[in-house]
Amino acid sequence: MSDYRLSDKYNAIVIGGSAGSFQPITRLLAKLPKDFPLPIFLCLHRLKHVRHGFEEALSIKSSKKVQEPEDKELIRSGAVYLAPANYHMAIELGNSVALSTETLINNSRPSIDVTFESASYVYKDSLVAILLSGANKDGAAGISSVKARGGLTIIQSLDECMISTMPAAAKDIAEIDYELTSDEIINFLLELYKHYT
Repeated sequence: MSDYRLSDKYNAIVIGGSAGSFQPITRLLAKLPKDFPLPIFLCLHRLKHVRHGFEEALSIKSSKKVQEPEDKELIRSGAVYLAPANYHMAIELGNSVALSTETLINNSRPSIDVTFESASYVYKDSLVAILLSGANKDGAAGISSVKARGGLTIIQSLDECMISTMPAAAKDIAEIDYELTSDEIINFLLELYKHYT
């Protein structure tokens, strides 16, 4: 664990995923301490016409409440925000979340690129970005933005992913800091938690 670039400078975590990411994300949420201090933004591809059930399914597994934010909602420390179905979720200067129904990006709304790129602009080198299993290239440009602004970048191990297209695309265009299994991602977050407590 000591090899991880741990710091108390981090102010937020963004996590993106698509096909094959539900299991690792639920395991991660289940292991996260209830008093984990950083806000976490989840952008997961989901069926746009199914408005209910996903948030609840994640909350059941989680030690923390998972919530879909309202447009312009203020960001709270330690909260877990899930991009609502069929809405892009962006992070704005002034510590708030913005929702929009603008055009699909990478055939996706919510788009991981939108969440990652906007978060990188706001948090710069105090952001941790994690990209999980998925079947398209959404998130690659976003995690590249995080890297360019000095944030910490993590992709799920290509060998472990159910579908490795998404993290592989990120690895192709950015120098990713860590390629980790889901267990190692959990351990990283637990180590980060210890660093803050």
